[in-house]
Amino acid sequence: MDLDALGNEATVRFLLGKGGVGKTAITCAMGRALAGTGRRVLLIELEGRPEILRAFGVEGDLGYEERVVHEDPSGGSVTARHITPDEALLEYLDDHGLARLSRRLLASGVIDVVAGAIPGIREVLLLGKVKQVANESGADVVLVDCPATGHAVTLLTSATGVASAARSGPVRSQADQVVAMLTDPARSSVILVTIPEELPVTETVEGAFRIEEEAGMALSLVVANRADLPLPDLEVPAGDVARAAGVEIDAGDLAALDAAAAFQRHQIDTCTEQLLRLRTELPLPLVVLPRLAAPTIGPEQVAELAELLALAPVGVDAP
Repeated sequence: MDLDALGNEATVRFLLGKGGVGKTAITCAMGRALAGTGRRVLLIELEGRPEILRAFGVEGDLGYEERVVHEDPSGGSVTARHITPDEALLEYLDDHGLARLSRRLLASGVIDVVAGAIPGIREVLLLGKVKQVANESGADVVLVDCPATGHAVTLLTSATGVASAARSGPVRSQADQVVAMLTDPARSSVILVTIPEELPVTETVEGAFRIEEEAGMALSLVVANRADLPLPDLEVPAGDVARAAGVEIDAGDLAALDAAAAFQRHQIDTCTEQLLRLRTELPLPLVVLPRLAAPTIGPEQVAELAELLALAPVGVDAP
């Protein structure tokens, strides 16, 4: 992958993907890979989960203030922070001279009522905060680890709805500014993360079209994570391998090994089929990353994924 091109295309990248496809791991790995080019990368987390800090081996909780999670010898770095809709709403009220009111709303629990009075306002203010952070943080690249695809589509399409509903005033102004950011491919774009299985690929394709049509956003890249890649040795019967190695294995174990190889061949065939679907139905640059032999994602796995991202070819043609 051309990391310089990736880092220069847009300041803010929204990473979208179905839950469980490794979107946060890819966000962290992409941040580390870009930091390796000397860039300052900011990761924004929207759901209060601890995965980003764990991925970099950092203790504690991710809060509203930026934390350095990785420093690269090249001079690049990765920082991370957490932003919530309620914090963005309270900050918005504070900025508009309503600080005392905002604290009372928070203390009384009325904040949900206020936010619910204007559908989509939470999302617009959250994206407005992302825009502000991108402008003021000094980061070269901002990677936003979005919620699962359905919620992420709602997040990114909300500003257009609010801009249409609010005729004037500060809410309309905020929505217009967010729409301007989202629809400018030099300022923001979407990276789609999936795994090469039928349901995640279907959801990725459907989400991509909605984002493009309803939010007017540019789609820049698809990352197919945890791919099962072809292994020629799987075609050789276990008995032949055992004889060639001079090892005696009983018939039951040989049958189990052959069954495991058959299952893996099926997984590889499924992967190949779904990668073809991605290339056919979503003709975007595609990066394919292999499945890692690790139960969890920590600093070593993030470093490995970052290296794989840097070395991975990017294609749009069917295999």
